[in-house]
Amino acid sequence: MNNRYDALALFSGGLDSILACKVIQDQGLKVLGLHFITPFFGNPEKIEEWQELYGVDILPVDISREYIKMMLDVPAHGIGKLVNPCVDCKIMMLRHARGMMEEFGATFIISGEVLGQRPMSQRQESLNSIRNDAEVKDVLLRPLCAKTQLITPCEESGLVDREKLPHISGRGRKEQLSMARAYGFKVIPTPAGGCKLTEHENAARFLPLLRNLKEPDVNFFKLATVGRQYWAGNKLLAIGRNQADNENIEKIFRDGDYVFEIKDFPGPFSLGRSLDSEDWNEQEITDGAAMTASFSPKARNLGTEVIVKVTGPDGEREVCVLPSRETQTGFAGPSLDGLKEWKIERANFRLERIERESFETDDSVLEKND
Repeated sequence: MNNRYDALALFSGGLDSILACKVIQDQGLKVLGLHFITPFFGNPEKIEEWQELYGVDILPVDISREYIKMMLDVPAHGIGKLVNPCVDCKIMMLRHARGMMEEFGATFIISGEVLGQRPMSQRQESLNSIRNDAEVKDVLLRPLCAKTQLITPCEESGLVDREKLPHISGRGRKEQLSMARAYGFKVIPTPAGGCKLTEHENAARFLPLLRNLKEPDVNFFKLATVGRQYWAGNKLLAIGRNQADNENIEKIFRDGDYVFEIKDFPGPFSLGRSLDSEDWNEQEITDGAAMTASFSPKARNLGTEVIVKVTGPDGEREVCVLPSRETQTGFAGPSLDGLKEWKIERANFRLERIERESFETDDSVLEKND
């Protein structure tokens, strides 16, 4: 991979981000795509394929911890329909890209945003806020909709020929598809999506963590993406659906967790964890084992008790349980119950913080004047 580039690009893998790179490459400029990764989005396993299909160098950039911290601290521009901080998300990526420019000798940053394409983050007001708050006004170019925006320094300098850039706006995708065909793409991707924070099922998985965690626990958020999820109070039980889930559960395991594995029958691995690192009591362990066994058809059809191996903070042991999804502990699937109240609480917290910071600023000015 070349270590000197004219531009760094936010590269999601969606069609708009690919086209933004291509129209800049068409002007003889070198582009490095930055593919940002968190527990909520990112497909690093596709990078090699994308590079071959679209002729763009791509670098994976993991921003998991700072992204989760931003969500726990309350996103400055609010939260979307579910738990998605779309505006703050783009601001964070642009700030990160700006911080990498010197490393790669880049002169400007490009993004595949299109005016009017998305209701929350691509209105003109939002585009302006993103550009200003990310402090990239002097380096950001949105090639696909550049002609709907004020001219940028890289265009004024002649580095980028503004007249050769497309003029795209609105929710329609006819022009993008036409461009993809003209480039001869063998695979035409869908619009960049796949953010789990915008999906009902996944938002429900993350809500308990967003409501209760105080620190950006990346491992816990990764666990919330794996397998079937069941909560009982502050206890989470993640049950593998397939071999890939079982392998991920083994990778995510850490001290203090409980792993449940059915003995003598094929079935899933399960991982149990507490929000506050509290040990599980005997009933919770028994119910976790019973839940795990209930997802093994052969164990369930036996109609009698089976043995489940439990590995936890106190070592390894075996428990005999009747496979069942009806438990005294009350394990239940993820729910968005409380989402509205949480969002109101977050909004109020943000307003209080703004007022407090404003008050502190006023006091500082008064002290200076005195």
